[in-house]
Amino acid sequence: MKSRRTLLIRTGHGSAGVAAVPGLAELPELPELPPEPVAAQPARQPMPLDPPDLPPADGAAALPQAVHPVIPARPAQPPAVPAPSYPEPGHPHPGHPEPFATTTGVAPAFQPLFADAPGLNWAGPGDSWSEAWAHRPAVPALPPAPQPAPLSVPPAAQPDLSAAELPPTPRDIELIRASLAVVEPVADRATAHFYALLFLHHPEVRSLFPAAMDVQRDRLFRALLAAARGAEDPVALRTRLGELGRGHRRYGTLTGHYPPVGECLVQALARYAGARWDADTELAWRRVYRLISTIMIEAAEEAARTSPPWWQGEVVRHERRTRDVAVITVRPDQAYRYRAGQYCSLETPWWPRVWRHYSFATAPRPDGLLTFHVKAVPAGWVSNALVHRAAPGDVLRLGPAAGAMTVDHALGADLLCLAGGTGIAPIRALVEEAVEYGGRGRSVEVFYGARGAAELYELDGLRELAARHPWLAVRPVLSGSGPAEGVLTGELPEVVGRFGPWTGREAVLSGPPAMVRRGVGVLLRAGVPAERIRHDLVGELAAG
Repeated sequence: MKSRRTLLIRTGHGSAGVAAVPGLAELPELPELPPEPVAAQPARQPMPLDPPDLPPADGAAALPQAVHPVIPARPAQPPAVPAPSYPEPGHPHPGHPEPFATTTGVAPAFQPLFADAPGLNWAGPGDSWSEAWAHRPAVPALPPAPQPAPLSVPPAAQPDLSAAELPPTPRDIELIRASLAVVEPVADRATAHFYALLFLHHPEVRSLFPAAMDVQRDRLFRALLAAARGAEDPVALRTRLGELGRGHRRYGTLTGHYPPVGECLVQALARYAGARWDADTELAWRRVYRLISTIMIEAAEEAARTSPPWWQGEVVRHERRTRDVAVITVRPDQAYRYRAGQYCSLETPWWPRVWRHYSFATAPRPDGLLTFHVKAVPAGWVSNALVHRAAPGDVLRLGPAAGAMTVDHALGADLLCLAGGTGIAPIRALVEEAVEYGGRGRSVEVFYGARGAAELYELDGLRELAARHPWLAVRPVLSGSGPAEGVLTGELPEVVGRFGPWTGREAVLSGPPAMVRRGVGVLLRAGVPAERIRHDLVGELAAG
């Protein structure tokens, strides 16, 4: 007999069992039941673990409170499934004849609850699935932070920790850069030592991280180092760290977690900075880390006043555009605010606590639906799950919107867009947003590149928009082999350079990191000022 534990939660085709749900308490093993006679199959009697029937799904107020250990309620009969609240179909595209209507169409009202999700018994505020995913064991009080390891300096030269409360000085920045030059060649070992210290002295934080630390190990440590390196630019630092602070809420990060991280960071740096480490360098790092943690904590606390740490989203449509590219449409459980050009992080039930960034592929829509373009990459846990496993009815988690690749349409500056592969997603969203603003006398040129013609999966839709709006020009570019009518050939950045100069334009770039970096160089040489070039390198963030 299968363990009853694996049969209790189902959130849609391909969804994980309860063992994969973060924070769900383990159920005790049940004794084996004797086999029933084959000749006479009596009607199944309710077992002691069967919960009472749920009332009709009229709203959150009608739902009972969940009791731990969390066991999803099983209705006596399948719930009624009303007609899906999908937008009216737009103009058909080859290969996907029923796309959602664009923002120019009429869309039905946004339904915030999953009442029509065919893969769920019921989901909404207070339901068993939400409680199971959100529940975590109580975090015990953090023990006192460990004292830093003895340093190779006389006790009299140890820094006065009260001085660490002062803001960093230019001399502190110089010391940090000098120590970083020593640590970066051995960053992998310093990172491993940092996490070893953190999990050894503060095991309560281990549950905030994914089981496999190979990707996360580099990201957090390198983000801290990058923030320390940029401490001399307060405006940019506050913007970047504010996003980090708000984003870390989705992991369950608390204010009390920051001091232990800082102590372990200092100890790891002291071990691997060699002769570059002394009392003055330690004081510089403590000052910078205090600045970093303060900005992140303030941003997280401010965000907590207006938004949840994460949203649940039901997959309502899954379209395969190519062999390894899928367009996924998600309905969040409550209002989700974002701007065209931004991105958010996604977590799947198959890889708990593993988050990847994906750009929004449409401008904000009246129906509240969110669309993402996902390409499955080799060894990519999240991308392969979303492309090859996710299906309508599955439930994802979404972090808050982030990114600065937005456009001020009120200024009316001419816009130049470079998109490679699935990087067309935020570019398409920006074009839709420009359509909503009516062009305002500006021109928008989109260079859409790929290796093969089949990978230009959004070309027909963009050409339809260009046919209706004369201020929009779409230029497809192919870098690989294969004939295609009306398509430019060559590497995307170099093709854009041939059409220059681009003086006076505002430029946005989205796609593979190498393409974005080369494109920035081409645009700078073509007369576009650096302050008018925007990109987020989301392709690099979304890898995996």
